[in-house]
Amino acid sequence: MAQPDFVPGPETEAAYREALSAFGTGVTVVTTMTESGPVAMTANSFASVSLDPPLVLWCPAKSSKRHAVFAAADRYVIHIIAEDQKEIATHFARTGDDFSDVDWRQGENDLPILSGCLARFDCLRRDVHDGGDHSIVVGQVERAWHRPGLGLLYKRGKYGGFLRED
Repeated sequence: MAQPDFVPGPETEAAYREALSAFGTGVTVVTTMTESGPVAMTANSFASVSLDPPLVLWCPAKSSKRHAVFAAADRYVIHIIAEDQKEIATHFARTGDDFSDVDWRQGENDLPILSGCLARFDCLRRDVHDGGDHSIVVGQVERAWHRPGLGLLYKRGKYGGFLRED
């Protein structure tokens, strides 16, 4: 059943979230290295910005305990998560520094590289912009990698995937 129009605001936050959740997104896990070790964060706010120069963006929530680490990180890796990696996505949505049960390696610039992802973008932070309750982190892609496969999707508060790949 269709809902009546509303003006987004504090009183209609739940309705606004529900409307936004109608748009399915891909799932990413962003990683970086700190002095204390690797850190990760699951994010579904990812987009290509430019081909020349190669720029992408993602948006960490300011309320996240990991926000400051990622907003200040000079380098990070954005991993496009495969359909069979739901556990990794949910794991890093809850915690950011526990890599004990995760298959990963250190890549260039000592950045944490997750195994099994569909694509990977090694980024140099270019800009961080205010985006309300999120920051908009723009990175210049220095290296990229991809493989065939199906991606993990997030829609209406649930993880899922494609029915088939054409």
